[in-house]
Amino acid sequence: MRQSVTAACLSAATLVAIPTLRAQTVRLSFPASAHAEPVTGRAFVFLSRTNRTEPRRQSGASRTSEPFFGIDVSALRPGAVVAIDKSVLGYPVASLEKLSAGDYYVQGLIVPYTQFHRADGHTIWAHMDAGEGQRFNDAPGSLVSEVQKVHFDPAARGTITIALTKTLPPVAKTEETKWVKRVHITSALASAFWNHPMPMGAVVLLPKGYDDNTTRRYPVVYTVGHFSERAPFGFTFDNCDASESAQAKAARLARSARETGCEFQRAWTNGTVPEMIAVFIQHTTPFYDDSYVLNSANNGPYGDAISKELIPEIDKRFRTIASANARVLTGGSTGGWDVLGLQTHYPDVFGGAWSLYPDQLDFRNYQFGNIYADSNAFVIADGSFLPREIPSSRSPEGLTDLTVRQENQAELVIASHGRSGGQWDGWAAAWGPVGADGYPVSVWDKRSGRIDHAVAESMRANGYDLRDYVERNWSTIGPKLVGKLHVAVGDMDNYFLNLGVYRFETFLESTKEPGKGPYYAGTVEYGRPLKPHGWQPWTNQELLRIMMTQIERTRTVP
Repeated sequence: MRQSVTAACLSAATLVAIPTLRAQTVRLSFPASAHAEPVTGRAFVFLSRTNRTEPRRQSGASRTSEPFFGIDVSALRPGAVVAIDKSVLGYPVASLEKLSAGDYYVQGLIVPYTQFHRADGHTIWAHMDAGEGQRFNDAPGSLVSEVQKVHFDPAARGTITIALTKTLPPVAKTEETKWVKRVHITSALASAFWNHPMPMGAVVLLPKGYDDNTTRRYPVVYTVGHFSERAPFGFTFDNCDASESAQAKAARLARSARETGCEFQRAWTNGTVPEMIAVFIQHTTPFYDDSYVLNSANNGPYGDAISKELIPEIDKRFRTIASANARVLTGGSTGGWDVLGLQTHYPDVFGGAWSLYPDQLDFRNYQFGNIYADSNAFVIADGSFLPREIPSSRSPEGLTDLTVRQENQAELVIASHGRSGGQWDGWAAAWGPVGADGYPVSVWDKRSGRIDHAVAESMRANGYDLRDYVERNWSTIGPKLVGKLHVAVGDMDNYFLNLGVYRFETFLESTKEPGKGPYYAGTVEYGRPLKPHGWQPWTNQELLRIMMTQIERTRTVP
């Protein structure tokens, strides 16, 4: 589901002292020494009230974002200038002229795009992920400036001139260990679609005794979600000597039964959990850090790439039990939707899915609103004098955190043409049709919120509304899914995802009625009261035991 920008400390010594300026236009340029060739991409200026981190790392699609502004650049040459003035859209402040006068730490950034000549005949520009997980403000190869401290006054004339003299370095390689291995492949299927080498990968966690018992084969639990280099289930040795405070433990248990990564690591390495191979799938696209695991008009054939390329490669490199009943799935949020997508669209490949707080399972609750019936995604306009803004996120107590309008404004600042790598754009790329210009068509206009029902119906027809897909195809896929669908969500999920789960469960329970079977025979669990996004009812150790019980029960005897 959601991503957060990771902050990193910036020492005061990196700040460049310059004279106080009064300005309302920012001029960005880069020298040939930083980048010799013209750049097509997105240019940004970030203005922060503090220097606790670099300004670029204090901005994004969040309630606490510091102001930033973005504009496309095309074939921008070294020495050429791009101007960011009051006409350029910003977030959370819409325009530089709306920014309060005061002292700010300012930084410039240009994110380069790659040109793709796709197999569908479209040529587009988009950011080719370089191992950062589509974080626009931390993308390797981007041009970035030093931090300047300025006095900004929107009522004054003048300029702030920023030279982007540095290039962000590649992501550091993560080493393998006895327990954690890494798989990197180039997907032939995705590469053919993009006409560009498209990597896929996995982080593999091996069970105790794997190296000693060289004839034993193991079932596999596949975990899916936002891009990460971390081992599955938070497995880690880092800072495990430090004890968790009673207060921190109480707060954690109030949110979820999930244990800490160190606690899980101790159980895994001691062999007190079922011995399985755990695999986290990496499948970024030029539009998002997660392909949403199904074949897509915009992203390409990632469902087939995962099931026909990556999983066979895992089976080849490791001693897996290469049968459907010994492959189980789990993930949360985006990953929660992913595992149900894989299980329902590829029912012969997997033996069970444990979906945690999944993205919308029924598009009649696209988080909150109904994209099939509503006219606008931003506001409920019921004819009253007090139209209501539609929330995108809330606190567990119900207080609105961000609105759908606000998040879409942030994505428009990050990129045009659905290339922000943000949540709403990620769904448009994964589930929506391709536009005449080759870019994803959003289900609503990102400035007005007007819903395009033709796009919504296209998303439903292609099977991305999972409740609708499962219900329409139950007579065919239902017999293959009996006992394999398991969902858990908090009753006050921060993104209203419990609403889609209610609808999904309503259909699943209806399969008990005469003539609608077979009965799904799975589970749906709700965290009450006030359980937020991220809630799960068991520890990961308990989850593995539940999975192993099902694997043993469904094992095929030769």
